[in-house]
Amino acid sequence: MFDLIQKSFTEAEKTLQAFITNNHNLETIDKIADLIAEAFERDNKVIIFGNGGSMCDAMHFAEELAGHFRQNRKALPAIALSDPSFITCVANDFGFDEIFARGVEAYAQAGDIVVGISTSGNSLNVIKGLQKALSLDCFTVALLGGNGGKIAGTCDFELIVPSFATDRVQEIHTMIIHILLENIENRLFASI
Repeated sequence: MFDLIQKSFTEAEKTLQAFITNNHNLETIDKIADLIAEAFERDNKVIIFGNGGSMCDAMHFAEELAGHFRQNRKALPAIALSDPSFITCVANDFGFDEIFARGVEAYAQAGDIVVGISTSGNSLNVIKGLQKALSLDCFTVALLGGNGGKIAGTCDFELIVPSFATDRVQEIHTMIIHILLENIENRLFASI
């Protein structure tokens, strides 16, 4: 049993090291934090979505922005497209592939930041949500895994965790979200 535990930690460590030793990833995180902070300064918002565990990550990101991360500061406008009644309504009327595109159409304005999270990069509803965001002159950010799937190369900013193991990708996505939150708060509220 200890071998399996050690193997899991070692695999997680290798995935993290592969991600953080690529300076492009660190530079991209810095640029995304700037982009989001500047959007808040312009009174724009962040809209975030994903499926399953990625939806949980989207909700986590949004609630930490609108609520509180490390600093006691003003609420920041962020929403996760996660309302079950909305999702089932749109899925019933238009199909599951349209749930995020419809949410972006409802809530996004030019200059907003739209974040799609997909461990495979192949979720059609995430792809369509990001496409809708681009058509509305929003900035797009994708948190992906593996080789980035079909989403790779389509967004303004992309972070691809180099693993095809969903759990390892989600672990790094959570770290990315926390580091973004810390940096956004620091940029906007450093004097608090």
